[in-house]
Amino acid sequence: MTNNNAVQSKREYEIGFIGVGNMGAAILRGVCAQLYTSEQISITDTYQPKVDELVQDLGVKSFSTIKSLVSSSNTILCAVKPNNFPEILSEIASVIRPDQLLVSIVAGTLTETIESYFPVNIPVVRVMPNLPASVGCGVAALTAGKSANDYHLEKVKLVFNSVGTSAVVDEKQMDAVTGLSGSGPAFVFLFIEALIDSGVHAGLSAPVAKQLAIQTVLGASQMLAKSEIHPAVLKGQVTTPAGTTAAGLFELEKGQLRSVIASAILAAKQRSSELSEENQLKFIE
Repeated sequence: MTNNNAVQSKREYEIGFIGVGNMGAAILRGVCAQLYTSEQISITDTYQPKVDELVQDLGVKSFSTIKSLVSSSNTILCAVKPNNFPEILSEIASVIRPDQLLVSIVAGTLTETIESYFPVNIPVVRVMPNLPASVGCGVAALTAGKSANDYHLEKVKLVFNSVGTSAVVDEKQMDAVTGLSGSGPAFVFLFIEALIDSGVHAGLSAPVAKQLAIQTVLGASQMLAKSEIHPAVLKGQVTTPAGTTAAGLFELEKGQLRSVIASAILAAKQRSSELSEENQLKFIE
């Protein structure tokens, strides 16, 4: 215990980011704004201009090597491409310690696979965030490895709550998470695009159709988020017998909208599972 405390006291940074691409940088900005001071955050990335930009904008510390960052941080968040992850895990295996926490947002990489790189038991939490984290409205699914406990999960929830919300799931559910919230924003963008195009077809100008479509989806989402009312009940509140909404809903049901959405999510889930299997083979190789 004394040795671990000695190591802990030498660490200057609460969290270190390995990789500050689009998602890594989004999480970094949220953490810097809401959770930690810039003096408690460190970063490293192979693309130095991005590192320099974030150091200038946020005042965080940068490290030239991954090992230096890991040795100096309590929590390490890996936000790198899957094909680079095995090399990075091999590199940090000799310096990471059991009293640290490793957080991975690397798609398709199981906690068991990550843990297999380390000679000792390291707490690992795997996270699937989504693109709206870049505007502080993301949702992230968290799953714990065999050495991570409730304390570690709560610590990671604080990180991802700084850019939206989070939920804890079983790892076997991660492919379903990918299909729903990971791919989901693209499905919503397509729906909004369809609303805009249909509004123009109905006679609205493109700017007005865009404004109405975006605010309609945003407003409906906020109503759901701020109440405990089931979507079906709210839908009923908008729908009057033989009215305009009823006519539109009839067309959506006739077009099997529910079935199409379910098929899209299940297809994305299936592809996520396939990519995870392909990724595991790369780790084995």
